[in-house]
Amino acid sequence: MAAKKTVVLGASDNPARYSYLALNRLKAHQHPIVAVGRKETAVNGIPIHKEHVPEEGVDTVTLYLNPRNQVEYYDYILSLKPKRIIFNPGTENEELEKLAKEHGIQTMEACTLVMLGTGQY
Repeated sequence: MAAKKTVVLGASDNPARYSYLALNRLKAHQHPIVAVGRKETAVNGIPIHKEHVPEEGVDTVTLYLNPRNQVEYYDYILSLKPKRIIFNPGTENEELEKLAKEHGIQTMEACTLVMLGTGQY
């Protein structure tokens, strides 16, 4: 399976958070990861950035932010020109889904962890 550069928005170094699990699973599946979160830290050698890191060749943006906290990232997400955005449970956002579709970006309401576990990523 081809590696898919993935931006994890809402990345956390808290082992109880789903974004933490996603970082580790994405790494285990050898997908290149760009992690953006609330504080500069790292998980298992993956740096988490506070800043909006400009990236090229992004396949997937996976969201771990509630819709209210996504607003400040709209322009950033669109600037990445990802092929798809995964809205993990609790992150569903009609406004961002509509914006993404207007920019030709596929959206999915799904769970990154389940997708990785079942080979659908």
